[in-house]
Amino acid sequence: MPAQPVPPALEAAVSPALDAGDRERLLHGTHHDPHAVLGAHPVPGGVAFRAFRPYARAVTVVCGEERARLHDDGDGFFSGLLPLAEVPVYRLLVTYDGTELETEDAYRFLPTLGDLDLHLIGEGRHEELWRALGAHVTTHQGVTGTRFAVWAPNARGVRVTGGFNFWDGSGFPMRSLGGTGVWELFVPGLGEGELYKFEITRPDGSRTLRADPLARRTEVPPATSSVVHASHYEWGDAEWLAHRADTPVHEAPFSVYEVHLPSWRPGATYRELAEELPAYVRDLGFTHVELMPVAEHPFGGSWGYQVTGFYAPTARLGTPDDFKYLVDRLHQAGVGVLMDWVPAHFPRDEWALAAFDGQPLYEPADPQRAAHPDWGTLEFDFGRREVRNFLVANAVYWCEEFHIDGLRVDAVASMLYLDYSREPGQWTPNEHGGRENLAAVAFLQEMNATVYRRCPGVVTIAEESTAWDGVTRPTHQSGPSGFGGLGFGLKWNMGWMHDSLRYMSHDPVHRGYHHHEMTFSMVYAYSENYVLPISHDEVVHGKGSLVSKMPGDWWQQRASLRAYLAFMWAHPGKQLLFMGQEFAQGAEWSEARGPDWWLLDPAYGAEADHRGVRDLVRDLNAVYRATPALWQRDTDPAGFEWIAGDAADDNVFAFLRRAADGTPLLAVSHLAPVVRHDYRIGVPDDVPAWVEVLNTDAGGYGGGGVTGPDAVKPEPQGAHGRPASLRLTLPPLATVWLRPA
Repeated sequence: MPAQPVPPALEAAVSPALDAGDRERLLHGTHHDPHAVLGAHPVPGGVAFRAFRPYARAVTVVCGEERARLHDDGDGFFSGLLPLAEVPVYRLLVTYDGTELETEDAYRFLPTLGDLDLHLIGEGRHEELWRALGAHVTTHQGVTGTRFAVWAPNARGVRVTGGFNFWDGSGFPMRSLGGTGVWELFVPGLGEGELYKFEITRPDGSRTLRADPLARRTEVPPATSSVVHASHYEWGDAEWLAHRADTPVHEAPFSVYEVHLPSWRPGATYRELAEELPAYVRDLGFTHVELMPVAEHPFGGSWGYQVTGFYAPTARLGTPDDFKYLVDRLHQAGVGVLMDWVPAHFPRDEWALAAFDGQPLYEPADPQRAAHPDWGTLEFDFGRREVRNFLVANAVYWCEEFHIDGLRVDAVASMLYLDYSREPGQWTPNEHGGRENLAAVAFLQEMNATVYRRCPGVVTIAEESTAWDGVTRPTHQSGPSGFGGLGFGLKWNMGWMHDSLRYMSHDPVHRGYHHHEMTFSMVYAYSENYVLPISHDEVVHGKGSLVSKMPGDWWQQRASLRAYLAFMWAHPGKQLLFMGQEFAQGAEWSEARGPDWWLLDPAYGAEADHRGVRDLVRDLNAVYRATPALWQRDTDPAGFEWIAGDAADDNVFAFLRRAADGTPLLAVSHLAPVVRHDYRIGVPDDVPAWVEVLNTDAGGYGGGGVTGPDAVKPEPQGAHGRPASLRLTLPPLATVWLRPA
C-alpha cells in the first residue's frame, strides 16, 4: 500500500505578541516561569502556541494529521494562533539547517513535583530528597523523558544544558516552583546516559555552569558533567538484610578491614573487585569492610575526602549499578559494608557546590566561618534546614539505595567545635557563649536518629578525637554538659590508638617507663562504645607502616606486631585494620600503588614472614568470632578484669574477658624480648584447667615456637589478688590467649 502523502502545513494566524520583558528574560536566562509564556495557552480567538528554539529555521505544530507552521518572531521565537476550543495534544516539528526533528514540547507539561515534595523540601524534612531533586528518567503525562530539579534559591534563572542540546541551554529554561527555591523542567524524549549540567544565572547577571548536587552518576574525573542515571540492578542479598539487625552491633563480633578501593587492586573496576575482595575478606575472617569514601571527588589524591558528588559513587571504577554489585557480592559472602561519609566540608571547585547559585548556599555566608582551616575547603552551613536535609537524606540514600551497613562519619570533631583549628578572633561563640557548634550538634543528632529509624541494623560510627560527652549516647538522653547524646552507635578510640602505638614504638628496655600508655585506655573504656582503629591515617605521610613502627630487628618488629595485634583483638572494643597491615607490609601506604602484594609471592625469599602475619590475622578473627567473651560485653565493665595491669618491670599485661554467661578468656601480653619461665599469673579458682587457644609466637606465624600445647592446671598459690595461679612460660614479644580446657 503506498504511503499516505503528508498534508501541507497551514500557516497559523498571528498570536498575541510576546511581552518584551518576557522575551528579554528568556533570552538572558532569567525567566522564573517560562511555561507561562511558552507552550500552548487558551486566548481569545483560539489557542496561542509559542516556542523558543534558538538556531531553528522553522517550527510547525503537529496535531494528529493537522500541521500549522508558526511565525518566525526572531531570536529563536516562533508563535501562532490556531482556532481551537481547547489545548490539544500536540508535537513540534522543528526544522534546522539540513534536518528536521519531531519532538514533544517540554513546555506543555505540568510540574513533575507535587505539593508534598515541595512542602517537605521547604521544611528541610524530605528524607528521600534524591527522589525529588536531580535527574530522573520517568513517564510523565504518558510521555517518557527526564525530569530535572535543582535547589537554587538565589538564582535569577536556571537552564538545563548538556550533550542533547550541544551544551547550549538557552532553549531549556526551568521554572521556579514557588518559594522553595526549586527549579524544575521535564525534557521529553531524554533518556539515561545523557550528560548534563545546570546553567545558573547569578544575582549579578553572570552565569555559572554547575554539576547537579544530587546527580546519582557522574563522568569519570577529571571530566565534571553529571549523567542521567536509571538503576536496573536486582539485589540478591535479601537474606543478609533480613538478619542484619538480629544482634546489636555493640554486642556482636565486629572486626573491620579498611580498604581504599581504587588502590586495593590498582586498575580494577567495581565488578573486578567483586570477584576478589569478598573472597579475600571472608577468608581472613573479618566481619566487615570499611570503604574509604566512594562518593565522587575530583582529586584522587584526596582519597575521597573532598567530595563533589555526594550522591554518586565515583565513576573511576564503574557505574552505580556496578558498585551495587560489589556490595551485593560482599553481603552474599557474609561480609558487611561500611563506608566513610564526609559531611564536614566540601571543596571549592567552581563547577560544584561552592557559592552554588551565586551566593553562599551550602556554606555559611560568613567567609571566616565557611572556610575550613585545615583543608582549604568549605564547611557546610549546618544551621540551614535545606543543607541539613541534603546531608541527612544523603546518609539515608547510601543505606537504602546501596544497602550500606554503616557510615563512618569523618572529621566529627571539626564539626562540633566553632574554634576547631582557629585562633582567638577567628571564631564567634555560640548563643550561650560557648565553643560548641549547636547547629552541627543538631544535625548529627538528626542524621543518627533518622538513619536508625529508617534502616534497621545499620550502624553509624564517629571519627571523633576529643572527649566530647556522649558521642554514642542516645540523642534523647542528656549528659553532664546539658546536651543530648549525638546518637552514634560506635566511636573511634583515637586515644587508645595514639597511646598504644606510642608504647609499642619504644625499645622494650624502655617500655616499663611507659606502661601506663597501654593501661590508661581502661580508665575510660566504657565511657563510649569504641572501635580500636589502626586506619590509613596511621600508615601515611611519613608515619611508616604498622610493622615499621616497631623497634628492633626484622624478627623483633614482626614479633611485636603480632603481639600487638593479639592485644588489640583481646582489648574491649571493636577492631579495625587498614589493608596491607594484615601481612606486615614494610612500606607505608601509597594510593598510587596500593598494598605490596608481591610480598606474598612464594618466589619472594621473605614471603613466609609476611604470610605468617596474615595467617595470624586469620586465626585472630576465627578465634575472636568463636569466643563471645571477646565481644559480647564490649560495652559492659563486667566483661573485663585486670589480672596484672601493673607489671611494668616485666612488660606484662594480663586480663580476663568474660562472655555474658561468665565464660572467661585469659589474655597475656609479654612485650619484652626474653623468655620468662614459670611466670605466675593469678586466675579464678573455678576453672579446672586452661589451654592455649592462640599464641603469637607459634612457628607458623614466624615466631620462635615457645608455645604450651598442654593444658595448664591452676595451683592453689594465690597471685595478683586471685586465689589460684598458673605457672606459664611467656614467649618473647608475644601475646597468648587461654580458655578453659
